[in-house]
Amino acid sequence: MQIVVNLDVMMAKRKMSLNELSEKVDITLANLSILKTGKAKAIRFSTLEAICAALDCQPGDILEYR
Repeated sequence: MQIVVNLDVMMAKRKMSLNELSEKVDITLANLSILKTGKAKAIRFSTLEAICAALDCQPGDILEYR
């Protein structure tokens, strides 16, 4: 079992680019890319909250346990 990051799916649904999300959430493109590709080992709740606010979604829309 693993946690899958569906950030790219939500970004596509909201028609938002990585650059635009990076600016709205105030996260570097490198860190956002690591999260998007699923290579991140952790995420701060404050970061997750900012991403959810920018994408108008719930944490469960981004993170999935398989």
